[in-house]
Formats: sequence, C-alpha cells, structure tokens
Amino acid sequence: MIIKQKLQRTEESGTNRTPDHKIICESLRRTAESGIDRRSDHKIICESHRREADSGTNAISVQVIRSSRKTMALQIKPDLTIVARVPRHTTDEEVRRFIEGHRHWIIKNVMKMAAIDRNRPGGDIPPWQEVTRAQRDRIKEKIADRVRYYSGMMRVTVGRISVRDQKTRWGSCSAKGNVNFNYRLFYMPEELLDYVVVHELAHRKHMNHSPAFWAEVARYCPDYKNCRKALKMYDTRG
Repeated sequence: MIIKQKLQRTEESGTNRTPDHKIICESLRRTAESGIDRRSDHKIICESHRREADSGTNAISVQVIRSSRKTMALQIKPDLTIVARVPRHTTDEEVRRFIEGHRHWIIKNVMKMAAIDRNRPGGDIPPWQEVTRAQRDRIKEKIADRVRYYSGMMRVTVGRISVRDQKTRWGSCSAKGNVNFNYRLFYMPEELLDYVVVHELAHRKHMNHSPAFWAEVARYCPDYKNCRKALKMYDTRG
C-alpha cells in the first residue's frame, strides 16, 4: 500500500549528511490490535522537534528514507512497519506535514492489515523454535512420505528432502533435484501440502512455470488453482 505526493519545489543536488529521523505514531499498534478506532488518540511526533516525546512500547515508528527520488511516498509493510520515502533534501517539517496529512490513511490501513493478520488461517502453527526434535522428525516424515508417493506416481526422482523454517516460500526444487519444504505445511490442510509437493516435483520435468509445467501439475492435482488461492491466505512466516 503506497501513497505518493509530489513536492512543490525543485530538489537540490548534493549529499545528505543529516541522519534520518523517525516519526512516532503513538498507540497505533494498540488500536490496530484491539480493533477500536480512536483517532483522537493518535499523534504523529517528529523526534527532531519533540525529543521529550515518549515513544512507549506500543508506538509505531515511521522510518524516513531519503534518496534521490522526486516524490514523497508512504508504505505499510506486511509487518506493519511504516516507511516514508522522501527526496534527499526534504525538511523534517515537510515530512511531518506529509505524514500528518495522511494520518487517517495510515490508521485505516494499519487497522485493516492487522485485522487480516488476526483472521488469517494458520495462527495456531507453533514457531519453529518451539517445535521439538521429535515433532520435527514427524513433520519431515509426513512430508517425505508425500514426496515419495507423488514422485513414484509422477515418475520423477529427487535428491535430498529438507524441511525448514522458510520465510518466503512454501517449497523449492533445485536443478539437482533437492527439494525443500516449509514446515508449516505439516499443520495445513493435506490438499495444500499435496499441491506444494506436486508443484515442486513438476519442476523435475519443467524448471519453469510454462503451460507444460502447469499441465503437469493439473494432471496430478486437478484442483491446483483453488489450492493456490487457499495458500495465499496463509503466511509463509507464520
């Protein structure tokens, strides 16, 4: 989610020697998590102007990144981090006014994204560091069993089978045939696990996402399109 606003001045050339400042939006995370909209409680404070402000444990910092860009933009990342990208010579006061002008947009969209996270399936999946060695062995055995089952059916070979705490992928397949899977698949509906397994094994025949690749996936997972949609409801990071 990004908002852009052009500056009404010409950017000067030169090197920025001023350290980036942070804008503090107090109690925003607290409101997002509770689902209560108390906009009057929210204050955006520029630390360079209000050094006495107490950010508190529930504050959300707006990280200011200066570069050679010509416009100002706000971005809310999936982890609810807020970033303001501004031209190198934008003053702190201009940044403060820009963020203050989009205060309601920030509140609305942080709350929306927090609500999506609360309702996202898979919230009961334990963090990797809390999974015991015995549980990890069971996870790997179940996933490896599905790999063996489908590799025989699809008539493909695989190398090493690994299960990891992957942050951005559900699975992967190397040119050597080594396959990796996200441990969270163990806790998800079996049809999603099977789809990811079939997807990665299909790469043993097609190391791309060509029509031939998807035809191979559809041969062993006819409902793969719905599985792909369902996977998007889950977060690879847990």
